[in-house]
Amino acid sequence: MNKILNFLGLCMRAGKIVSGEQGVEIAIKSKKAHLVIVASDASANTLKKFKNSCEYYNVPIIIISDKITLGNAVGKDNRAVMAIIDSGFAKKISELSSIDN
Repeated sequence: MNKILNFLGLCMRAGKIVSGEQGVEIAIKSKKAHLVIVASDASANTLKKFKNSCEYYNVPIIIISDKITLGNAVGKDNRAVMAIIDSGFAKKISELSSIDN
């Protein structure tokens, strides 16, 4: 888990993360999102919304950590949802999440 969080910080510094519901929704619909990350303590409505959207647009989704930890990892306040907009970073995070699970 720590490796993923550290990698999210690197992605943020590289400018390859979009966070917040509206930004992530736009990234998914414009096919810029390569991976969507949702906090485990996000509301049921948020989780359902992004699961459905990711399924429709064929974007992988992972559910990890909590809003506070995700926000801290990227140097922001609480973050319930974020999208990785770089295929290389998305692939690495997917690999790390499958190792953790």
